[in-house]
Amino acid sequence: MLQPQGQPQGQPQAQPPTPAQPQAQHPQHHPQAQQPPAPQQAWAGAGGYVSPIPVRPTHLGHALASEWTKIRSLRSTIWTLGVMVVLTVGIGLLASVAAGSEREMDPLLGVGFVGVLLGSLCVITLGVLSISSEYGTGMIRTTLTACPSRVRVLTAKAVVFFTLALVLTTVATTLVALLDTAMLNGPAPTTDQWLRATLGAGLYVALLGLLALAVGALLRHSAGAISTMMGVVLLPMLLALFLQGESAKDIQRALIEYSVPSALATLYDIPFLPTGPTGWTPLWILAGVTAVVLGGAYAAVAQRDV
Repeated sequence: MLQPQGQPQGQPQAQPPTPAQPQAQHPQHHPQAQQPPAPQQAWAGAGGYVSPIPVRPTHLGHALASEWTKIRSLRSTIWTLGVMVVLTVGIGLLASVAAGSEREMDPLLGVGFVGVLLGSLCVITLGVLSISSEYGTGMIRTTLTACPSRVRVLTAKAVVFFTLALVLTTVATTLVALLDTAMLNGPAPTTDQWLRATLGAGLYVALLGLLALAVGALLRHSAGAISTMMGVVLLPMLLALFLQGESAKDIQRALIEYSVPSALATLYDIPFLPTGPTGWTPLWILAGVTAVVLGGAYAAVAQRDV
């Protein structure tokens, strides 16, 4: 074949030059304004994971809401407090009916003492169960996982239980006092007598329940804590009945004067013995004992394992 002159044989023909393609112009990226981090990014783990659920630091208010949800949703709360109200109001009403309006009563509000004493046993039982039941079922592990601060958990339980017991007991004792005033004949109670028979009795019963809660936190066993509290309430009076010797008169008198039934009767101006604490003094004594035992409960809960 004929080859064009000046072209060496065996070499490929030169391709005509391809016109240069215009390069695509990339838009310039302007740095955007730096966005503030989401609230949950501050709580991201070391690996950089950010939870899609907003995380907020917990405080005592959350623990109080949790304990209020627990105590109002338990059947034991409804039964024990319901029986307490029925005993306090029912026995107070029956005592007023039995006394009648013809006989003069002095002090006028003293007939409500028996109902409050029996109702306090229900509050003691609920105080123990409000914490010991969680140890019995293992629910305390979930509680401490959700709120690792054990002092906060015990504080929330104590505040919620004490407030609930105080409100219900004071309402019941006030209702009994109103019934006694309307149905019985006797000298009108003074302001101090009204306060001790209503608010004072409510505070005393609520403090007994708080003491039971502290004992339940120490023992972590429902039956043991309830038995211990029943012994605190009833055992001094039973021991005093058997101490009849002349040499044991002082011990017998002290057991009666500082027993729970006599202290509660003192708030109604009907003490078992003319000697011993008077007025509001039994309430301050119980408050001091409760503070000491509750402090021991705080120390035990903070140091030991579940």
